[in-house]
Amino acid sequence: MVIMAGLVYGLNPSYVMPLTLNIEVEALALKHIFRAIMGIYMGLGIFWLLGAFRPTLWKSATLSNVLFMGGIASGRFISLGLDGFHLNFFIAMILELIFMIWGFYNLKVYNSSFGLK
Repeated sequence: MVIMAGLVYGLNPSYVMPLTLNIEVEALALKHIFRAIMGIYMGLGIFWLLGAFRPTLWKSATLSNVLFMGGIASGRFISLGLDGFHLNFFIAMILELIFMIWGFYNLKVYNSSFGLK
């Protein structure tokens, strides 16, 4: 999901952002920002996929996922209070909180199963 979101943000932000978020992306700096976001999302998404299949990376991938999801949800929560309610972003915040909690749960339950400390 994160890799797909990254592609949505960065492949062609001048075309996609007006359609999906009603944001016009004409400034070169804004295009760079969206493509940098794409790079972050793609890099982390690939790391999380590797962590799902390589036990040596599992703990660090899960922890980075927890921090990422918690960080985004925190930012959305702040925006909810300062900027107002938007249903799509509220739903995203709830999903991010669920993924964060699920990650904490997995760290607690599966840590000993992989022999991780």
